[in-house]
Amino acid sequence: MNGKELQKEFGSMVFNDKVMRERLDEESYKAVRLAIEEGVPLTHAAAKKVAAAMKEWAIEKGATHFTHWFQPMTGITAEKHDGFVEPDKNGELIMKFSEKSLVKGESDASSFPSGGLRATFEARGYTAWDPTSYAFVKDRSLYIPTAFCSYGGEALDKKTPLLRSIESLSKQAVRVLKLFGNKSVKRVMPSVGAEQEYFLIDKSVYEKRLDLIHCGRTLFGARPAKGQELEDHYYGAIKSRVSDFMKEVDEELWKLGVFAKTEHNEVAPAQHELACVYSAVNTACDQNQLTMETLKSVANRHGMVCLLHEKPFASVNGSGKHNNWSLTTDAGENLLEPGDTPQENAQFLLFLLAVIKGVDEYQDLLRISVATAGNDHRLGADEAPPAIVSIYLGEDLETILTSIEKGKAYSALKTEELKIGVSALPPIQKDSTDRNRTSPFAFTGNKFEFRMVGSATNIACPNFILNTIVADELAGFADELEKAADFNAALADLIKRTIKKHKRIIFAGNNYSKEWQKEAASRGLLNYKTTVDALPHYADAKNVNLFKRQNVLSESEIKSRTEILLENYANIVHIEAITALDIARKEITPAILGYESFVIGELNAKKALGNYNADLEKGILEKISALSGKFAAAVEKLAADIDGYKISDGNYEKALYCKNKLLDDMETVRKYADRAELILSKKLSPFPTYEDILYSIKY
Repeated sequence: MNGKELQKEFGSMVFNDKVMRERLDEESYKAVRLAIEEGVPLTHAAAKKVAAAMKEWAIEKGATHFTHWFQPMTGITAEKHDGFVEPDKNGELIMKFSEKSLVKGESDASSFPSGGLRATFEARGYTAWDPTSYAFVKDRSLYIPTAFCSYGGEALDKKTPLLRSIESLSKQAVRVLKLFGNKSVKRVMPSVGAEQEYFLIDKSVYEKRLDLIHCGRTLFGARPAKGQELEDHYYGAIKSRVSDFMKEVDEELWKLGVFAKTEHNEVAPAQHELACVYSAVNTACDQNQLTMETLKSVANRHGMVCLLHEKPFASVNGSGKHNNWSLTTDAGENLLEPGDTPQENAQFLLFLLAVIKGVDEYQDLLRISVATAGNDHRLGADEAPPAIVSIYLGEDLETILTSIEKGKAYSALKTEELKIGVSALPPIQKDSTDRNRTSPFAFTGNKFEFRMVGSATNIACPNFILNTIVADELAGFADELEKAADFNAALADLIKRTIKKHKRIIFAGNNYSKEWQKEAASRGLLNYKTTVDALPHYADAKNVNLFKRQNVLSESEIKSRTEILLENYANIVHIEAITALDIARKEITPAILGYESFVIGELNAKKALGNYNADLEKGILEKISALSGKFAAAVEKLAADIDGYKISDGNYEKALYCKNKLLDDMETVRKYADRAELILSKKLSPFPTYEDILYSIKY
């Protein structure tokens, strides 16, 4: 696809603004824009015209079916396809798509995770059209992005809280902007750009690894002779198979209106990255789900498998999904970008401090937003931030905040005293400092980069939590400043107090270091190292009150999410344990025993020939026998603890059991299996090794 073809094809499969302008009458088009920009519900008349136009357009694009595309708490998308085809009164075929079919669908809510919100006999659930995210055609179907809720209106998906949080954040941000004299802004939208990391391996090696098939990660595998030590894969020349794959991914995504932009080799062998241009957070979340689905489907067509697990290989870097977040007004102003005037910089500082204060007060929620069984293997592994949440601002901004707090001169300006009055605020440079790649939450000039997010995570969760936190802080700022008799004096006091109280969350050093863990503890920062440590705090009173205040989640919805996430963690680890046991018994044990028999046979042959060193040969056999015995004992302990897993326990008890028992057992079994792998001959190796997998794409 050349440049001209790209311009023609980009977004060609999307029922976007351009298509709506062309196909809708002016009144209906304006109604849709009001729904998108201001949340005004569509009238029945407008919805009917949109449905008719959407159907005709989709049919022209080859669609024969439509589906309400939603994001249940499974972490992936869901879809049920219905044909446009219906019989008329004469039994002839007609293509029908009504307003009702567009606006609302019905699904079996009992068959999706609900965390107790729905019982099995309470099956009714609804999908509701989300007009803020464009419909598109893919694989002969019209995809309609929707929210998913229960018969009683409770959110059963990841999109609904995101939509609620967007409304809340916009409302509070507009309140603050009005205090700075900006009366024209009607809406503020969080913008997100997601960087998606992934691994590509040949399908032939994938199909020989039961752990990759069932778990998405390797449960066994010794460190390869060559890993990422030479750092030669990072930004290296892209292999032709991978390049062809990337080309097709780009073309598929461009047709769907996804601004796929940056692609390169990542640090680990076989690891790559795809980054997209910023878009409104709701669109960005939908498009990231599309990106992950496209990566996997295109890889399959190229004889490869795309691994999205956070840690598919133990000895090399795992995969994250850096979530670049900023705030943009309906006039296109980035509120997290320093301005050109003192007033603009005062506004910038207040929004910046809303984020700083929110991150400090709700460290637990940000940790929860990225808490999964897979991400636990990645966080704190010297390739990703630790589980401790902190903020990196850069030297210039940190110096300004310190100067404001202490009321001292800002050395770069050589002024007598730094005052917060709008007329005295110093200029703030844009992108004035280096970057800190170890920081979990780094300010990078005009956005915050949340680096803790795992590669397989639906980014709706971290973003709705971040939106809600910042909305609540802005609400508190607005409440205080709206009552002030002297705005500038109140602003100066608020900024100074906020810096002093929440500066503990700011850290510019090496987040990987053990020293930082000690310092973080002394600062009173949280360190929830695992998902099981973090999740019970979701329903803490302060968090329940936060979500209630901003109308994002009810207490029952929070508790249901906690139960779902705990159950998901337990299920994942339990499946991994059973898979590990299966591989250990059926594949690794025969290989070790086969090698042991081979060694015994060789030693006996040498003894018969008189070429035998008793001490040396005995030592070799004893080492192998000892390793075999330790492995067998570890396997039996894993088997016993799997038997001890009680389905009847509560989700927290099951998750805790998995964390404390099964994960430790699996690590012990792996330790001995990986030692055995290093001495087994290639002929006896039960499955492809790390060398086989990581270097399976050879050209």
